[in-house]
Amino acid sequence: MLRSLGWCRTFRPLVLLGALLVTAIDVGAQAPGARIERGRYLVESILGCGNCHTPKTPQGEPIAGRNLSGGSVTFSLPPFAGAASNITPDRDTGIGRWSDDDIKRAIVEGKRPSHGRLANTELAVVMATPFFKALIPSDLDAVVAYLRSVPAIRNEIAPPVYRMAQTHQPFPVAEAGFDEARMGDPVYRGRYLATIAHCMDCHSPRDKGVSDYGRLGVGGRVFNVQLVQGFPSSWTGSTAANITSHPSAGIGAWTDDEIKRAISQGISRDGRKLQPPMGFSYYAKLSASDLSAIVAYLRTLPPMEK
Repeated sequence: MLRSLGWCRTFRPLVLLGALLVTAIDVGAQAPGARIERGRYLVESILGCGNCHTPKTPQGEPIAGRNLSGGSVTFSLPPFAGAASNITPDRDTGIGRWSDDDIKRAIVEGKRPSHGRLANTELAVVMATPFFKALIPSDLDAVVAYLRSVPAIRNEIAPPVYRMAQTHQPFPVAEAGFDEARMGDPVYRGRYLATIAHCMDCHSPRDKGVSDYGRLGVGGRVFNVQLVQGFPSSWTGSTAANITSHPSAGIGAWTDDEIKRAISQGISRDGRKLQPPMGFSYYAKLSASDLSAIVAYLRTLPPMEK
């Protein structure tokens, strides 16, 4: 009996250590799954990647089984002409041969890998790289993990035609970066979410291809069917709205619920149906807390009429 007690005293710490190690391994085994789910949430909601990269029906509905396989939206702009790429893991027509670092570089630096077609070239200016640069490391890892997990779909997309150098204008808020430790502050998290959603890419004034980020949220950017195609066949074009806190020109007089409905359902305060390229169907998947955080941030935009 005494010998047995001595064995317990000697080896019990080792047994407990072993149990802790097993627990740690179990948690680690779950981490990749959690990372993929976080990536799914980001890609399929706030980032709205499928808004351009997923083929749609003429009514604007995603085609089943074709998620992120490219070719949905096509552009004919002064800098380039082409269609959204296939970003599934297909090795021949998608990003299956890209390393994790290749994918991250494309997302946050706007450059293709040093191998394959158009090696080391800049991605087209419509890619919201200046905004995606704000992605915190854990979210960037999650996006890559999710893109690795989606079904590989073979869909050859013609390479873009570059008409001039692709110059990505830096977005100051993204350049400043974000601290994951501060995401508990709703306004701070809302600013982060609105940045990676590239809201101000459309909702900031633009002149001759240059955005005025000194007037965030004033809107005015015009989209028309001569420049962009691939939205519902009923789409005739749209102009980005003023989303500053101005009481009449902006959304200052709107309730929180009215703003949330506009973002997630595409319905204006007066009941009018809002138009693409706003990715309402993606933002509908936002969590209630993230949607509230975005509204909290929008409330802080200084009121500007134009």
